[in-house]
Amino acid sequence: MSAAPTASSAKIIVVEDEKSIAQVISYNLEKEGYHVRLFKDGAQAWQEIQKEIPDLILLDWMVPGMDGLEICRQVRANPRTAHIPVIMLTAKTQETDKIVGLEMGADDYIPKPFSPRELTARVKAVLRRSKPAHAAAALWRCWNIEADWERRIVKIKGKPVEMTRKEFDLLHVLADAHGRVLSRDRLLEKVWGYDQAEEIQSRTVDLHVSQLRQKLGADGKRILTVTGSGYRLQMPDEE
Repeated sequence: MSAAPTASSAKIIVVEDEKSIAQVISYNLEKEGYHVRLFKDGAQAWQEIQKEIPDLILLDWMVPGMDGLEICRQVRANPRTAHIPVIMLTAKTQETDKIVGLEMGADDYIPKPFSPRELTARVKAVLRRSKPAHAAAALWRCWNIEADWERRIVKIKGKPVEMTRKEFDLLHVLADAHGRVLSRDRLLEKVWGYDQAEEIQSRTVDLHVSQLRQKLGADGKRILTVTGSGYRLQMPDEE
């Protein structure tokens, strides 16, 4: 499995229509060695994303042409771009706004105002998580589920199942645990990169588990809720 992109090779598209903020972002990321392209129009940014796939998208919520949520939705809906990490950068701080951004498929959410140091740290963390360094077996089978971790393909009884990036990563983490219970804190750390569970983030875990269960069909019941502890995947030898 290939390693995560290094700073010297990672390409980042920044969609931000406030010139001063865009310049601060560009300066600090380029100082870290990243290749940055700035766009103030969402529609133009989406065209570029499709032409030259970046390693990460840093996306303001409110931009002209096509807003950040619509860009995120388009990124996740397109098989060529669905794997790209997305960080939402916005002045919107209401809980419901954050939930919407995360449910749309954003990997992280940074409210304005922000510190350049925090921004670069979040970018590094998301890029590091985007391509896990561990060399897990590429093909995994359990119950009626078959997953190709490298190609990011899941099949149920031989039929492909469409999953969002987070749903796929959640299944991968549960599978790697081999039946052990994973707390919401642990899932947030492994899948979303958060160090500590907040209520809003815990609800995001619960929502994604529910969606993953639905997509796994009858085998969705194999994802067990352990009251007061978290979730785990039931193993075949338990029956």
